[in-house]
Amino acid sequence: MADFDPRAALDALATEYSQRAEAIRRDLGRTHSADFAEQAQQRQNDDVLRALLAEAEAGMRQVGLARLRLVDGSYGLCQRCGEPIEDKRLRALPAAERCLRCADLQD
Repeated sequence: MADFDPRAALDALATEYSQRAEAIRRDLGRTHSADFAEQAQQRQNDDVLRALLAEAEAGMRQVGLARLRLVDGSYGLCQRCGEPIEDKRLRALPAAERCLRCADLQD
């Protein structure tokens, strides 16, 4: 398996979250129909879009924190127990803050 580059993985994730947030903001900025029934549906859709935007923004914050951990040398260490985070977990979730055991305890 190829070497894992956390910086590249975090950059790709940040780009993905940023593009997603930008598209959602664009959708939220559109005008609504003059028809009341259609406008009600559009406003419900806006609620879903706002939730998706909050999720994308939270992801961007997680990536930012992971980048700080890269700088201070704590990237890849569980923020709860201090043990190394599993390589497979970091590959799947580059901004992971906890090892699998601690993440399971949190849930």
